[in-house]
Amino acid sequence: MGGDSTWKKVKIALGLNTCLYLPKTIDDDDSLHSPTPSSRSRSSDVRHRMPTTPTPSSSGLQISKYGIKSSSKRICAICLTTMKSINGQAIFTAECSHSFHFHCITSNIKHGNQVCPVCRARWKQIPLEKSTSSRVKSSINSSSRSDHDPWMLQQYMPPQQTRSDRNVPLLFQAPEPPIFDDDELINPKTEENCSANPDSNGTIEMRTYPEISSVARSSSFKDFGILINIKAPVTKGNQNARVPLDLVTVLDISGSMTGTKIALLKQAMGFVVQNLGPLDRLSVVSFSSSARRLFPLRRMTETGKQESLQMINSLVANGGTNISEALKKGAKVMTDRKFKNPVSSMILLSDGQDTYTSLSPRQKGLKTDYHILLPDCNIPIHTFGFGIDHDACAMHFISEQTGGMFSFIEAENVIQDAFAQCIGGLLSVVVQELRVEVECVHPSLKVKSIKAGSYKVVMGANKRSGLIEVGDLYADEERDFLVAIDIPVDDSCNEMSLVKFKIIYKDPVKKTTVTVGGKDDVIIGRPETTAGEETVSVEVDRQRNRLRAASAIAEARGAAERGDLTAATTVLDGCRKKLEESVSARCGDQLCVGLVAELSEMKERMASRRVYESSGRAYVLSGLSSHSWQRATARGDSTEMTSQILTYQTPSMVDMVNLSQTMCFSRSPSSSSMVKPAAASSKKKKSLRSIHSFPQRQPR
Repeated sequence: MGGDSTWKKVKIALGLNTCLYLPKTIDDDDSLHSPTPSSRSRSSDVRHRMPTTPTPSSSGLQISKYGIKSSSKRICAICLTTMKSINGQAIFTAECSHSFHFHCITSNIKHGNQVCPVCRARWKQIPLEKSTSSRVKSSINSSSRSDHDPWMLQQYMPPQQTRSDRNVPLLFQAPEPPIFDDDELINPKTEENCSANPDSNGTIEMRTYPEISSVARSSSFKDFGILINIKAPVTKGNQNARVPLDLVTVLDISGSMTGTKIALLKQAMGFVVQNLGPLDRLSVVSFSSSARRLFPLRRMTETGKQESLQMINSLVANGGTNISEALKKGAKVMTDRKFKNPVSSMILLSDGQDTYTSLSPRQKGLKTDYHILLPDCNIPIHTFGFGIDHDACAMHFISEQTGGMFSFIEAENVIQDAFAQCIGGLLSVVVQELRVEVECVHPSLKVKSIKAGSYKVVMGANKRSGLIEVGDLYADEERDFLVAIDIPVDDSCNEMSLVKFKIIYKDPVKKTTVTVGGKDDVIIGRPETTAGEETVSVEVDRQRNRLRAASAIAEARGAAERGDLTAATTVLDGCRKKLEESVSARCGDQLCVGLVAELSEMKERMASRRVYESSGRAYVLSGLSSHSWQRATARGDSTEMTSQILTYQTPSMVDMVNLSQTMCFSRSPSSSSMVKPAAASSKKKKSLRSIHSFPQRQPR
């Protein structure tokens, strides 16, 4: 009896009508046969009943939401490599017509996940490892198929679930270790590489600006402003110029993420995975009604990337939203790890509100207490509120309390760009444990205030000194802090030494402590009289405008939360007029122009209660996060004017966002290279509207 006839009998005996492909040799370029007619019939029926979603890609590339390019049929949607039957490995094509490497899809469904990773069609037949049944084994081996093809199809029989588990994805049912100390060993060559490149980066730059250059001896000056500007060094573009990252991403896969949302989330995570280096480590926690660690912290080598992408692409949206448990799980990954990379961070994305945690106010009529959501972990958490139904207040609170950033993702297609901007910063940390010390020099002076946003400020007991705890800085990132003092009448000298600044930080590459400044005093003249009105420093006025705008935004938000949108818009209008009359505005300062545009945008988002609830609140909170930490956030879908505002964004962030917006799969199915599409410029312009930033500081 011929091999083909034997195989047909085996299929009939198993009651299967399969889309089964024989593996071809490694030299054969044509990796797939055409599917059977019955497969086409089932496929068309499934596509008629279910919406299509974009193919999750390892690079997070922009793929049309209206369908899948034909070239992707020759790429496995799980491991994202060319669909070739190398070394005799089998290729499985499901009843929905999508094809995968056998070893990829068996890994995907072994936890009970019986839906297609691409189109979410529920399968009636799934591939399983070769049966131990002697009848099946002997029948397959007697056919013309290679013994390297150890698989078969079986009717799917879902495991029984209890009533309490019906909303929990089956992927969550596998046990987890009690302690997450199974993180992958940090590359032992990391320290050697860093020490071998001691001059990888420069040192921090520091500049100071008094509000005016002189004050008459017979005059006093209240709230005299002194600005300190610090700028982090620029990396030289190699792996040794930065330190490795430990990153935990906490991803919402609740039922509301079904369809395009989860596909775009997988795509964005694919981009993150592909842009992490071999020394960086990643762990992913997914959550819905419960939370689960998909895999421990592992280095993003080629093998680590491939295995991580397989797990990410196996995610299925289902169940409720348990943010509290998810953050605790993510924090546990960080606290239980055996080894630590120099930089650690968490990312949380959610499109809904926590449905499992009681967030009742401390007292009736007061604000909701979100402290219960915070994990016991001293790690920055960067939060991403997705869509109009997420809890913006909770997400902003989590990021603010942990030192992270809150981004508002209003449009589905900018998830990847938002993630790109975030990791562009995290992968460029060049300064750690930064603190700024200020000390009064003249004996009659005291520090009245230090404007530092959300950074911790510690004042000396005698108010003649102060300290700002800044923490990490990304490459080429800047910080501005405004110190205020009262200058008294003084007839004893021609000039006055006001204060001196000292910066102390850790160079994470060299593993050394660096001190900058501490010797040069900020000095102003004290002439007998001054000729006319002194010229105000544009640098100081610019920062006063930024602080004024941030204060107005916070005040307007408070009024909006009380339901008084009229008062909120009045506050914004008043601040906008003051900015337009300022010294820096008259000098054409672009930061001032951007702040005015931002206030106008916020006013539009407070036009009605419905608009404020759907997008205004999240937009405002993301803006407050950006100003308070002086760091870029993704913010809604900004106006054309606001899209040109570029402060806070660093070159590494810009480069990563540009990479996200311009990369796509090559049309050649035999190549995995990336190309820049001809239409990238128009899409890039549109996407930039969703990444909010301010114009770069003007050259001095």
